[in-house]
Amino acid sequence: MKRFNMLDEEFICENCNKKVEKLNYSSRDHCPYCLYSKHVDINPGDRANNCKGLLKPIEIEKFKDTYKIIYKCMKCGEIHKNIIASDDDMDVIINLSANKK
Repeated sequence: MKRFNMLDEEFICENCNKKVEKLNYSSRDHCPYCLYSKHVDINPGDRANNCKGLLKPIEIEKFKDTYKIIYKCMKCGEIHKNIIASDDDMDVIINLSANKK
């Protein structure tokens, strides 16, 4: 079972260069503007992954009563998933879900 380390930090997105504020209800794990993330965790919030590649959002999938963003690391190719956040840009989510094959 994955261990969750609550680590809610602000950051500058390495894809779109926008300042991303703390989420304030869970750990911030991706940019709400472009949905990109960074491959920094092995277990949520541990910052123990040495890859540090950009996680490109490639698809959206239904998960319980919400959705998950499916990522592919642009450096190592690993697939990773994160639950959408309340402040994510819904237009970007809709566009991403429309690309589903």
